[in-house]
Amino acid sequence: MKYSLTDLRLFIAIAECESLTHGAERAFLAPSSASHRIKMLEASLGTTLLHRRARGVELTRAGEIFLRHARQVFARLEQMHSDLAPFAKGVQGHVRLWANTHAIHSYLPNDLAAFLARHPQVSVNLEEHTSSDILAGVARGDVEIGIVAGYDGYQEVELQPYRADRLVLITAPSHRLSGEQTLAFAQVISEPFVMLHAGSAIHTFTMNTASRLGTHLNVRVQVNSFEAVCRMVAAGVGIGLVPREAVKLSGPQPLSIIEVEDSWAQRDLKICTSRKTPISPFAAGLIEHLLTG
Repeated sequence: MKYSLTDLRLFIAIAECESLTHGAERAFLAPSSASHRIKMLEASLGTTLLHRRARGVELTRAGEIFLRHARQVFARLEQMHSDLAPFAKGVQGHVRLWANTHAIHSYLPNDLAAFLARHPQVSVNLEEHTSSDILAGVARGDVEIGIVAGYDGYQEVELQPYRADRLVLITAPSHRLSGEQTLAFAQVISEPFVMLHAGSAIHTFTMNTASRLGTHLNVRVQVNSFEAVCRMVAAGVGIGLVPREAVKLSGPQPLSIIEVEDSWAQRDLKICTSRKTPISPFAAGLIEHLLTG
C-alpha cells in the first residue's frame, strides 16, 4: 500500500472543501505538497479521483467510492480506539452489546447497572440498532451479544429468551378510540402519531410496518424517550405504539391502553449470540446475568 492515513485525511478534506487549496489548509499541508500527494495516490490506485476545475475540484465516480471507504476507515479506527480505551484505563474486560430501542429504554438500564456493580473490571459498549441489523451483526461476528425482538431466520445465531412484552396502542382518555379494547394497526394507520425519533429501532420498525400496508404514518411529534411519547399522548397530541412495559415505566399517566391484534405486536426480547464465534468469558458472564437477573 503506497498511501498513508495522511493521504486519506487529505483527500477527505479536499472532497469536503471542493478545493485542493482549502483542503490542504485544513490538513495543515502546503498546496504543492497536497497536490503531489494526490497525484501519488491516484498513481498508486491506478485511477483518477479528482477532476481539476477552474474553481475547485470535483470527484470522479472512483473518487466518490474512495471517499466513502476513506471515511469508513476513520470510523473503524475511532471504534478501535473506543474499544481499546477501557484497557488503557485498567479495565480488564470489554463486551460489545447491540440492542433494540425497547431493550435499551426498558430493561437494560437496571440490568447493566447491577452487572457492572458486581463486575467493576468490565465495561460494556452498548449500541442501538434494529433487530434485523443486530442479527446480521452477530452472524458476521461484528458484535458478541445482541438483544432483538423477532427472528428473521438467521441460522448462524442462537437465541435465548430475555423478556416477554407486547406492543400496545396508547391514547388520551378523551380520544375517540380510548374505549376500544383491541384494534388492528391498519385501523389506526391514518391517526396522528407520537413516535420516537427517526433512526431509533422502533421508529424504523413502525415505518416499515406502515409501508407494508401501502401507506405512510402521520407523525405529528418525534421525541427521544418512551416516557416523552406517553406524556405527549396523554396531552392529546396523538396516539402512540409502545411496549406495554414502557407504559409502566413512564409513571402515572392518564392513558388508555388498546391491545394490537396483529401477530407482530408480540415483541418478546431474545438474547442472540453467534453459533460459530466463541464469546469471551466476560460476555458469557453478562448473558448469565441477563438470563437470571
